[in-house]
Amino acid sequence: MPTPAALTALEAHQILLTFYGQPTWRNPLPALDELVSTILSQNTNDINRDRAFEALRARFPNWGEVAAAEPEEVIDAIRVAGLANQKGPRMQLVLREIQAERGSLSLDFLADLPLEEARAWLMKHNGVGPKTAAIVLLFSLNKPAFPVDTHIYRVSGRLGLRPPEMSVEETHCLLESALPPETYYAAHLNIIRLGREICRAVKPACGQCPLRERCPGKLLQV
Repeated sequence: MPTPAALTALEAHQILLTFYGQPTWRNPLPALDELVSTILSQNTNDINRDRAFEALRARFPNWGEVAAAEPEEVIDAIRVAGLANQKGPRMQLVLREIQAERGSLSLDFLADLPLEEARAWLMKHNGVGPKTAAIVLLFSLNKPAFPVDTHIYRVSGRLGLRPPEMSVEETHCLLESALPPETYYAAHLNIIRLGREICRAVKPACGQCPLRERCPGKLLQV
């Protein structure tokens, strides 16, 4: 049997768009809210992230109050998100750095910066990596950045969309160059859905996968 032609990222996106349709995420948050939410999302699920975010907003009237609060108060508010002892102080430090540099707690100014300048500005803050920055840029500021989470990294490896040895950080750049910017929103969300529902880390449901005919079939343990 002949080996199927290598799948491209654009082809994968188009197949998933037919399979899942055009996805719609929740209403965009202001950029600073999205930054906090994404910090909370690290190593947890969406439900616990949202619970922690809402608990934080209920306990403190604004982000300035979060920045100035006692660390134990913030940690207690976001405990449901897990790793609260790390996320709380990290979040407070980022908020204080933004306030010190900008004079206010807003990231709206990033909308006026070129993509790479805005990305670099976000990533200079400890705890803000490529994925967090890309989420803020794409979903809050409508900039052409492609976030790569654990699902996208796993699926892209299994499908041969990236070299096996490529890092998560490098995969951001690869997928941004492999896909047209207008596809980033839908491709990001649909690949994540595929990773959660079908191309799971353990016991992937390959028989249900719309990409199975083009998959190399070499499941990477990532």
